[in-house]
Amino acid sequence: MSFLAIDIGNTRLKWAVYPTDATPGSQPLQHGAVFLENIDRLADEDWQGLAPPTRALGSNVAGDAVRRRVEEQMEHWDLSTRWVVPSAETAGVRNGYDHPSRLGADRWVAVIGAHAHARRRGFDGPVLTVMVGTAVTVDAMSSDGQFLGGLILPGHGIMLRALEGGTAGLRVPTGEVRDFPTNTSDALTTGGTFAITGAIERMYRLLRQREGRDPLLLMTGGAGWKVAPALDVPHELVEGLIFDGLLAIHAARG
Repeated sequence: MSFLAIDIGNTRLKWAVYPTDATPGSQPLQHGAVFLENIDRLADEDWQGLAPPTRALGSNVAGDAVRRRVEEQMEHWDLSTRWVVPSAETAGVRNGYDHPSRLGADRWVAVIGAHAHARRRGFDGPVLTVMVGTAVTVDAMSSDGQFLGGLILPGHGIMLRALEGGTAGLRVPTGEVRDFPTNTSDALTTGGTFAITGAIERMYRLLRQREGRDPLLLMTGGAGWKVAPALDVPHELVEGLIFDGLLAIHAARG
């Protein structure tokens, strides 16, 4: 008896298999990741020797066409996969978005995962959830579990490609983050990093002001390690925050 969690992002599909009674924070029995262009090889490669899961739950931000490709790879299991659709309340988190179902599934699941992470360690204050990938999201949750809203901004790669395409003579660099950059590569890399960390730090201050105490800042995503060293507020890097959210939703639904 196993549970398959699927996280389809803008660039990659990540998956993990857990016991059906697993809770947030559990270690997966098996896990992996593929770029979206390689999804059609999952059944013959990554999932070939996988024991058929009994349940599956996924988060998808890559569109219906990609979702259907994933479902085709699961047909040999004769398994009906559920896909997260943000709702008014799930797993102890209330959705304060103007139109709850229009919130990105990955943001919703990550906030639920962050809530579960905070409660598991006995923290009952506000939580700031940051995902750093192709795009960056910075989402605030109150001390009583209300998702308050958040930011979406371009990730490093999008920023640099936009500058390369719109500015004569600039090329995507391999630079370093410096306090006072003295070459173009460092200037571009530092500019992108400071844009992201500046947005995070502002949201941190706003949430602290609203709630009257320091938030717990949890950062996840493939590019989180690039941003974290330049962040001037307390934070933690947490791998698999979306998987924790999927586990919390799975446990809540029973």
